[in-house]
Amino acid sequence: MSWYDFDWVDAFSDRAFGGNGCAVVHGGSDLSDEVCMAYVRETSLVECTFTGPSDVADIRVRYFLASREIPFAGHPTIATVAAMRSRGLISGETLTLETGAGIVPIRLDGDEIEMTQVAPQFGAHVPAELVAAAIGLTERAIVCPPQFVSTGLPFCITVLRDHEALRAARLDERYLRKIGELAGYSGADMAEPFLVTLQGATSAGDTFSRLLLAPPSPPEDPFTGSATGAMAAYLWSEGLMDKDSFIAEQGHDMGRPGQARVTRVGPSNAMTGIKVAGRGYVLMRGQVGLPG
Repeated sequence: MSWYDFDWVDAFSDRAFGGNGCAVVHGGSDLSDEVCMAYVRETSLVECTFTGPSDVADIRVRYFLASREIPFAGHPTIATVAAMRSRGLISGETLTLETGAGIVPIRLDGDEIEMTQVAPQFGAHVPAELVAAAIGLTERAIVCPPQFVSTGLPFCITVLRDHEALRAARLDERYLRKIGELAGYSGADMAEPFLVTLQGATSAGDTFSRLLLAPPSPPEDPFTGSATGAMAAYLWSEGLMDKDSFIAEQGHDMGRPGQARVTRVGPSNAMTGIKVAGRGYVLMRGQVGLPG
């Protein structure tokens, strides 16, 4: 067993118990997949990160769910940078992260942490009736054709008509495998639709979103930074967002309000990246003993 420093950070929030929590294990990138997944399950968080040295960037970051490693995630990226900055491990206003989705540039502007997600990739469309069945709504609640979009991690972006439909959504896991198969997955993991409305949770917001999750993850994600980038790319590509930069909100109905500033890089028909920026609040820190 070895002892590792860790920080528990609430990402996309500037206060305790807001946004989405993530535990950052410093120097843990060489731990086995089994140990990393077990640690996520122990925390009951959606995701945790494990950092280490990199030959191609300033630091390497590995991202884990309770069930598997994923190439990239948004709120853990904000959390990782906030944790490193709080420990004095970052100097300057820019750095780069080595992730499974490629090199992610980071810019620090005061308390705000901005990541540049990769150029969006637009995947398969999903029948609206299938997505509607998966979230317990009628097809009329969906206003645009759902589509898989990735800016580092793919999500089935689904635009709903209003807050009433958003709040009424309930996940029916029986349909997730079919949705995942349309994106080339063999199972239901990562097939949950990312739901968005074109009205903020507060007067400051432009969009309000939810991500309902299947086990072994918790039932709902408070704030999903990677899906927010994919969602923004979808809205711009479909002509649903006329601003070049907007405020995305998520988690308010869970009592964990989160907010991100999203900015397009390049024209809407040829985006070269999506910038997603937010803050991170270091809630607690300590050491964890993990088997090597």
